Amino acid sequence: MNILIISQYFWPENFRINDIAQGLIDRGHIVTVLTGKPNYPEGRFYSGYHFFNKSRELYNSINIIRSPIIPRGKNKVQLALNYLSFAFFASIVGVFKCGRPDVIFVYEPSPITVALPAIFIKKIKKIPILFWVQDLWPESVVTVGAISSRSLLKWLEWLVHFIYQRCDYILTTSLAYFGPIKKFNVPETKLRYFPQTAEDFYKPIENAIQLPEEKLLPQGFRIIFSGNIGKAQDIETIVNAASEIKEYKKIKWIFLGDGSKRKWLEKTIKQYELSETVFWLGQYSAEAMPRFFSCANVLLVTLKSDPFCSLAIPAKIQSYLACAKPIIGALDGEGRRVIEEAKAGMVTASGDFKALASIALKMYSLSADDQKQMGINGQTYFQQHFQRDVLLIKLENWMDELREQ
Repeated sequence: MNILIISQYFWPENFRINDIAQGLIDRGHIVTVLTGKPNYPEGRFYSGYHFFNKSRELYNSINIIRSPIIPRGKNKVQLALNYLSFAFFASIVGVFKCGRPDVIFVYEPSPITVALPAIFIKKIKKIPILFWVQDLWPESVVTVGAISSRSLLKWLEWLVHFIYQRCDYILTTSLAYFGPIKKFNVPETKLRYFPQTAEDFYKPIENAIQLPEEKLLPQGFRIIFSGNIGKAQDIETIVNAASEIKEYKKIKWIFLGDGSKRKWLEKTIKQYELSETVFWLGQYSAEAMPRFFSCANVLLVTLKSDPFCSLAIPAKIQSYLACAKPIIGALDGEGRRVIEEAKAGMVTASGDFKALASIALKMYSLSADDQKQMGINGQTYFQQHFQRDVLLIKLENWMDELREQ
């Protein structure tokens, strides 16, 4: 099959669509990716890229066509220009440079405007669209406080309706997304459940004590949180839980990642006098994460208490499960359901820092064998529900259905 992937982000930016594209290549398909110039998350072009250059690249047999884009910068105005510039330029580039694929597969971790080039190409070339929703709009932007204007919210709702009506299949990373999407007059026959996977390098690593990452981590019972350190991740609950049991000096809460709450985290570690038990160690590549995870005793996931957040399955859960480590968490809804269904750890409600502290102590007191069994349970669940080839077979079947219509 000749597949056009449209994603505002792609290699060398680190997003899960990189692995999906590679998986489709490995399964014998022709894959072209229409994307922007890499500028995430720093907000400026990566070294060697600028507005006009490198419009075509080849990466692991994937044809990459790069649209001009305004870098996302560091403020809301620049971010809006980043979103709109990709929608505009990619629409033009896509029509003239992307040939005639069999299907268009749109990857949407935000913004939803990434679908507009696909809709424009479909209008010209009559090609079906599969739209893979990672973030629900407008709910996700409202939750993080990016929009407060009622009139702007109404305009976004109109845009979401416009996009959903013009996609042939809408794929979701969570079953709980079906309800909010159907409110935009989308029939359930157009909806498909297509959860996140994790790259093949997410797997258990033996002899962790010999890894270089081992030397970077504090000694003790290690609880590792990885990924975005932002508003939705409810970092406050983690810090409050750590403060609740800070007399347990052997329990180390370790953050790997970056985000809008990172400076707050560093300041609060000092303010609460938690420097012996809470650590921010910086941001590392996705490829390094399995090595860090192998050095951990427990992996941690949290989400803020919010109706929208409870609908999502944080992508890190799949990575954690694949690495066969026990999980503790403070989150509601779908993410909690997966961990409990997998019997992969202990979970409490979003925002309940006292309960999170309590389950951290329970995990600390468990035998190594009991902890290991939770990790094995999680890995088994991952292989049954989230393994890449299992999901790609479903995706191929849906693409074939649309191609034959």
